[in-house]
Amino acid sequence: MPRPLNTLPKAHLHLHFTGSMRHSTLIELAREQGLHLPDALEQDWPPKLRATDERGWFRFQRLYDIARSVLTTPEHVFRLMREAAEDEAAEGSRWLEIQVDPSGFAPRFGGLTSTLELMLESTRRAAEHAGIGIAVIVAANRTRHPLDANTLARLAVQYTDHGVVGFGLSNDERRGEARDFERAFRIARRAGLISVPHGGELLGPRSIEQCVSDLDADRVGHGIRATESPRLMERLADRQIACEVCPSSNVGLGVSERAADVPVRKLFEAGVPIALGADDPLLFGSRLLKQYELARDVYEFTDTEIAELARQSIRSSTAPESVRKELLQGVDDWLTA
Repeated sequence: MPRPLNTLPKAHLHLHFTGSMRHSTLIELAREQGLHLPDALEQDWPPKLRATDERGWFRFQRLYDIARSVLTTPEHVFRLMREAAEDEAAEGSRWLEIQVDPSGFAPRFGGLTSTLELMLESTRRAAEHAGIGIAVIVAANRTRHPLDANTLARLAVQYTDHGVVGFGLSNDERRGEARDFERAFRIARRAGLISVPHGGELLGPRSIEQCVSDLDADRVGHGIRATESPRLMERLADRQIACEVCPSSNVGLGVSERAADVPVRKLFEAGVPIALGADDPLLFGSRLLKQYELARDVYEFTDTEIAELARQSIRSSTAPESVRKELLQGVDDWLTA
């Protein structure tokens, strides 16, 4: 009888704010406001996406922007985070690091600062409600000017003692090289924030190498294309730089044809730390638990190996040492039960 994966303590380190919304909540809020949703977000959900070309990424981003548009009041923000925290707790996720970009919401919530404060308050309430730990990563958009990233980095630094733990870089990595954002990451790292840029999803090893060399990455969002370079995998393993691998997202965006093609096993066996993530459940139709089910059912990880995946997610997190010890003990208990 396989051990239940929802009782395995784990950390979730790759989840985006808007993308964490429940599909049922999207539908409900849209109807309340009389907003028309495209078929891809309603009866054809989850949408069929293929973002490996520019047109496909534009379609993905358009759906994401439409989903964001239903969040028009602070109460909507509180609801999204409360429900996301409930979903995390139900799946055994005891520590969540959620990525937010205040820029997309700033016009409706009074600017960057007030938007970030709203999001931080929503995570504080949600964490208390669900009984899990939640921290925030402020993520810049690589399709915008690096000066905008500098502004976000300075904002993030102001809240290092109020829930912000890291600084990231997201969106289409083909639209801006990581090294262009070096100054923003230097601002963030000097204040003690971890560096967690996306790389190695739509582009190959060079994108990851820039994240590591130019942005001093502590973790890399996705990172699966590292398997194309044994030298890079060795570097990630030696420095214990985790890859936040999101199998369902990789398939949903057409980066991999099938879940079996996502090189989770290859990274694991090379000694690269892995933190499984759901990325944007709203658009890919599955949350964190599904990624652990894939580890067991598709990648044929044993329970001992699955427990190690959970440990790697916890060790790669910014959770306080006391929380890490508690969660790691919970993993051991799960394995010996």
